[in-house]
Amino acid sequence: MTDANHANSLDSGIAVIHSNQLEQLRDVVEYWLRQHPLSPLENETFLVQSNGMGQWLKQNLAQNSSLGIAAAFKMQLPSMFIWSVYRAVLGEQIPNEQPLAKAPLIWRLYRLLPTLINQPGFEILASFLTNDSNSRKRHQLAEQLADLFDQYQVYRSDWMTDWAQGQAELRNSHGELKDMPTTQKWQAAFWQAVLTDLGVDATPFASRAAVHTRFMNQIDALTSRPVGMPRRIMLFGLSSLPQQSLEVFAKLGKFCQIVLFVHNPCQHYWADIIEDKELLKAERRRHAYKSGMSSALTDDDLHLHAPPLLAAWGKQGRDYIRLLDQFDETQSYANWQWPESKIDLFKDYGTADQRSLLQHLQQSILDLEPLPDKPNLLPEADDSIQFHIAHSPQREVEILHDQLLARFEVAQQQNSPLFPRDIIVMVPDINKYAPHIRAVFGQIQADDPRHIPYSLSDQQQRGQNPILVAVEALLNLPDSRFAVSELLALLEVPALRARFNIDETAIPKLHQWIEEAGIRWGLNAAQRARSIQMPTNMEANTWQFGLRRMLLGYAVGSGEAFDDIEPYAEIGGLDAQWLGGLSSLLETLEQYAGLLATEQAYEAWQQQLTLLLADFFIADNDIERKTLENLSNALITWSQNCTQAELSDSDLLPVNVVREAWLSAIDEPTLHQRFLTGRVNFCTLMPMRAIPFRLICLLGMNDGDYPRNQPAQSFDLMSQRGHYRPGDRSRRQDDQYLFLEALLSTRQQLYVSWVGRSIRDNSERPPSVLISQLRDVIAQGWALADHRPLLAAITVEHPLQPFSQSYIAKDRDPRLFTYAYEWYAQTTIAPPLSPATVSEAASLSLSLEALARFLKAPVRAFCNQTLKFSFEDETFTSEDSEPFGFNALQAYLHSNELLLDLKNTHPSNTEAFFAEHKDTMTRKGELPLGGFAQANFDAVAGPAKAAWELYQAYLPDWPIALDAHVIQLTAFELANDLSVQLTGNLHNLRLNPHTQEHGLIHLSAQALIKNKTIKYPNLLHYWVQHLAACADNLAVTTLIIASDSVIRISAIDPIEAYQLLTTLVDAYVQGMQAPLPIASKTVFSWLTASPDKALGKAQAAYEGDDWNNGEVNFDAYLTRLFPSFSSLMKDEDGKSFEYWAEQLYKPVFLQLKLDDQGAQS
Repeated sequence: MTDANHANSLDSGIAVIHSNQLEQLRDVVEYWLRQHPLSPLENETFLVQSNGMGQWLKQNLAQNSSLGIAAAFKMQLPSMFIWSVYRAVLGEQIPNEQPLAKAPLIWRLYRLLPTLINQPGFEILASFLTNDSNSRKRHQLAEQLADLFDQYQVYRSDWMTDWAQGQAELRNSHGELKDMPTTQKWQAAFWQAVLTDLGVDATPFASRAAVHTRFMNQIDALTSRPVGMPRRIMLFGLSSLPQQSLEVFAKLGKFCQIVLFVHNPCQHYWADIIEDKELLKAERRRHAYKSGMSSALTDDDLHLHAPPLLAAWGKQGRDYIRLLDQFDETQSYANWQWPESKIDLFKDYGTADQRSLLQHLQQSILDLEPLPDKPNLLPEADDSIQFHIAHSPQREVEILHDQLLARFEVAQQQNSPLFPRDIIVMVPDINKYAPHIRAVFGQIQADDPRHIPYSLSDQQQRGQNPILVAVEALLNLPDSRFAVSELLALLEVPALRARFNIDETAIPKLHQWIEEAGIRWGLNAAQRARSIQMPTNMEANTWQFGLRRMLLGYAVGSGEAFDDIEPYAEIGGLDAQWLGGLSSLLETLEQYAGLLATEQAYEAWQQQLTLLLADFFIADNDIERKTLENLSNALITWSQNCTQAELSDSDLLPVNVVREAWLSAIDEPTLHQRFLTGRVNFCTLMPMRAIPFRLICLLGMNDGDYPRNQPAQSFDLMSQRGHYRPGDRSRRQDDQYLFLEALLSTRQQLYVSWVGRSIRDNSERPPSVLISQLRDVIAQGWALADHRPLLAAITVEHPLQPFSQSYIAKDRDPRLFTYAYEWYAQTTIAPPLSPATVSEAASLSLSLEALARFLKAPVRAFCNQTLKFSFEDETFTSEDSEPFGFNALQAYLHSNELLLDLKNTHPSNTEAFFAEHKDTMTRKGELPLGGFAQANFDAVAGPAKAAWELYQAYLPDWPIALDAHVIQLTAFELANDLSVQLTGNLHNLRLNPHTQEHGLIHLSAQALIKNKTIKYPNLLHYWVQHLAACADNLAVTTLIIASDSVIRISAIDPIEAYQLLTTLVDAYVQGMQAPLPIASKTVFSWLTASPDKALGKAQAAYEGDDWNNGEVNFDAYLTRLFPSFSSLMKDEDGKSFEYWAEQLYKPVFLQLKLDDQGAQS
């Protein structure tokens, strides 16, 4: 059917519409669609370069136009559409999929590389591929070369045509042939090898370069629109297109109506203000020179005749607009019915007498105005451009949140409400900022007035999505140690847990079982032997070792060992079901560890990995289902690419190559990503995303981070000197033009922040060079009428911390504020650490244990009990290595366990006792493997033996063991009328029948003497028990029998003991109201030193010296509240460090004595 058959025919041709504002271009689209509608069943075809631009256009056509609906719109990428044009013109001889598109080309190059590297001329590739046993380098090189050849096909099709004809030469932008560097001639030979590999029949239509040449020759012979081509094609918001693509649209304009809507920052001809202008054909130009501007400027004079920012950042846009001029036949569409009878729609920014700083800057670019000799005066500073300097990305986001809340309030007061959808926040790398964004914006609940709806775009799913993280871990199984942390990480994935019937509530329990059963790493001894060549009999601490312990324990409880397996008896009841799921998971992991270790053909990999998804995951929600669907689709697409590249069954691929090919495809950008969601949108700064917003925020504008550096490959011939052509893409130029587009797309405020201060030493850090250029232009172009520095007025330096006093000080900078009132609840309502009520009741019940904990660490007790926070991480931590030795705490616990067993069993043969315990520890996996076991066991058995021998020597004097004594002391009447009841149980109580004296005989495997001094802080809980017993009229002698000594506390008169206890209880009450300035280790250094050296000794003990760390370095609570010795020594109401030392700890120092009398007969 021809156009004449249509009731609403369209004029064919190619029209280029320029405007400095996308809203104007959108209005032209809306006008054109109304004036020239297609038939009801036809789709409007729009070509856009990003999903954001497509979504913005559809939403705005539906919401802000008379259309009322935006349906039957087909959004496509230019490259995909152009290939469909080739097929429509050249017919079915052009394959549906491009055989030399980047994706299949990777695998063709991968297959060909081994056949070429030994040929003359390919020595450079052969050198790169040495030591490539796992083919990782080969795959990476194939990817890089495929990307390069793909770029050549788009931007250097003439090179590819010459190479295909055997000419190893390069054409410049004028079509002149130049010799190719000798070291790079392998590229032409490689391309010829690729074409030869395709075969004679496929070669003429293999590459885009060859197809394009045939298309250009054949389309001129057509007399009607190709079948399947839309009657109208609109290109919207593109800031760059290769010349090859423009040639296609120019030819297609004979049969179709093609309209290009171009964002042009300047209404005058501006190609001559940028370097390399001689490379552009200037026979025809769309826009006139600005009045009074010469057409023959030297590069050194460019900045004198144009806005510096346009000259510095506009090269990419200049190239595109000037390329369009070569194809723009204005006379062919000048008589079309355009709105207001104008082809171009340039619009001023605001009115001349009411422009903001931002609008002044935008207008200067639109009018091609150079910087004035003298700065233009502004009546006052406005907030249309703001610069914010922070100390870290976290602070950048915190500051942004506060600033947005303020903007919402101001806009509401001005009766011009600002909505989240009016704001976009762009950063160089969204993956770097996403955790900070969630931590700040995500922590505010929806019912909180400070809640700002937000969304994150452009995030990489790989490394973020739990299923993808798990899949990547599974594909690494052949190289895995099967460490505890690795498998527990897998169990954090809900879809994987569902497959093995493990509930989320089971994770802490499984973690406990795994830890206590002695599992560390390795599936079994055989897997260990394969991975690191360990002996095949070392199964201790493997998953099989621990699982056997668990299963035996479930069967027999705490029974005897069986077949050299020590039962783990903690599993029982309904919890045992999780053991079955864990066992099944381990079996499946072992199966796939073997399967994935073998190289396979791509079809076998597709089948194997499809089974892997089914064997490890069950989707329970739409997100999980979509993820698994994407993985399956990516696997199918990869297999199709391999088929297209003609890989055969003999082309075996290792799992690491397949893993990268499969998972990297998940993050490929598409037109289906969510972008405009009605919320504040956080996204990556990407080309062709210059969508207008009322407020555009740019974060992370740091030197070195933006413009982003992407060094060209050494073999990229397009980047070689002398081979640049207009339209060539570079990451740096993309970023420069993107920044210019962001500046011009801002309608009310441009918000810019960067990390301008070091978080370590507060030293200054420079912003991006683009920010420096912008600030320089502002400073040179405008000034405040009141002579205040303009940059200082629009720049805010923020403090390091969100809880800084700078935000609430009475004389603060009014630009410093925060809505995070949680940080200031204590500061603004009451003084820091103000007295708190210990108890609303008239009495308090206090345990001996709590009092002892307080005495050992008063500051910690205050933080734990009163402030309700703890620095201790109570979550389980995974041990991923088998024991090689015991740390001090582990050694003490094992020694004490041995000592407790000795006390409970009183074995007649201690040597047999210790030998049996060594075997038990070995079966539990607690001892190191091999010869290290005996040495480590001796290290823990030695202290237990020594303490036991001392205990045996003292025991005859205290032969009678007594039941636990219950303590209930209730007569503590304190100054504030608070009654305290002290409760607890006294164990280890014995009786001397000859003297009727009671004794508290404690056993400890710990060494209590260091440098000939008693470790007093380790004995404070014994002191509290001793006082309680004496105050309760038990005239007890306390003996602490340790591995290296015996400490004696003699009986104390009940009245004195009661008074000492009262002092402790009163200190506890005060210590729960405010932290006491005392630290137990430091105080005993002070007490044990001579008076003239006490202060120095205490300071060294607290802060450390050249050889040792101090107590504050090991205690986070002291660090937080008393960071220095001087802060500890402050005299608060007469109760200083010295006061509490005398009151609480000096009696301990005086009463605890080293018992050197030996056992009494």
